[in-house]
Amino acid sequence: MNLIPLETHLAQVLAKVTPREQLRVPLLEAHGCVLAAPVIARASLPGFDNSGMDGYAVRFADVQNASEAAPVRLRVVGDVPAGSSADPALAPGTCARVMTGAPIPSDADAVVPLEATTLGTAVTETAAETIDVTSAKGPGAHIRRAGEDIAEGTELLPAGTELGARAIATLAAGGVGEVEVVRRPRVAVIATGDELLDPTAADVAALTPARGQLYDSNTPLMGLLANEAGAEIIGVFRTDDSGEHLLEVVEAACERADVVITTGGVSVGAFDVVRLRLSDRGVNFTKVAMQPGKPQGFGQIGNALVFCLPGNPVSAMASFEAFVRPALRRMRGELGPTHDSRMAVVGEEWRTPAGRAQLMPVRWTDGDTIVPAHSGGSGSHMVGRIARADGLAVVPADCELVRVGDQLEVWEMLR
Repeated sequence: MNLIPLETHLAQVLAKVTPREQLRVPLLEAHGCVLAAPVIARASLPGFDNSGMDGYAVRFADVQNASEAAPVRLRVVGDVPAGSSADPALAPGTCARVMTGAPIPSDADAVVPLEATTLGTAVTETAAETIDVTSAKGPGAHIRRAGEDIAEGTELLPAGTELGARAIATLAAGGVGEVEVVRRPRVAVIATGDELLDPTAADVAALTPARGQLYDSNTPLMGLLANEAGAEIIGVFRTDDSGEHLLEVVEAACERADVVITTGGVSVGAFDVVRLRLSDRGVNFTKVAMQPGKPQGFGQIGNALVFCLPGNPVSAMASFEAFVRPALRRMRGELGPTHDSRMAVVGEEWRTPAGRAQLMPVRWTDGDTIVPAHSGGSGSHMVGRIARADGLAVVPADCELVRVGDQLEVWEMLR
């Protein structure tokens, strides 16, 4: 079978992807979701002229010549804390004490900080009857103007924005209580193999793997990667190598999930049950010109997209980053690039397989410099060391030797 380029397989995957339906949800429930529509500010930010300092609201004409040698005395006629609705009138020669965030009296056009008076930074519960101003910056000094951040009726955030904590805070400040978001894709994860043991089982401490057995790392790896990518995990399953059990689990998962991820059983072996059982169920199995992760399966069963990934953990991880994460990003309404990436400078030489794009686990060493995450390189079974990786360096298929000083794209990953 001819190898198909990584980019071609990704394009075939994305051609099948459509965003999930839109939902209107309370603001705090939208955390981690992606906006389906632009959000318009219901209020200006700030909503009124307010003080940027603890000090005194003044008429600048009264204090423009103030200095330490010739301070200007003003009578204090009002006290305006943050949250107050007071608007004391200021005749010439008068001022009002204001705290940070307090509304500026309508007659004032500047704020003199506490430090610019002979009172210094001492704050008393009751305002002094008079103050002596020793300096003033100019009209508008230390005043935050209404709408200087965001004006009412303007766009707060565009469609496609992922709603993290800072985005939620921006929307809340703009008076937004509900938003239209794209529903999170629902994902089911299925690991296959008679050899797999559940490391989270209650009796695992007393369980010693028999010859040929191993602890399953793929289900937590795939499930948590999908969760980090913004998906909702609806189930994590393990199946043996009997075809009927696999079909039963896959078909049940496809009824509930938008995406089903299987690991293992996709190559050309006599017991590769995933390939043997799903080839005639809408899944196309192929070989992609990449290392690790050459054997791949992708298709659709019912309304669910099915990704059949290799069973070796590093291959499964690299395949997820290459194909599944981009699909999940599009499903949840993200409009940006398919990968979070940055360019890096190679700090250590390594060889790559001829004719296949390599996804090398790497770590950052200094600024923009990368080296392989461990001495095992991109070996598909090196699950014990993938926690050291900060990302995957993408080595083009026409490269056979990565040299010190070369520049490579790195797909960044969470720890």
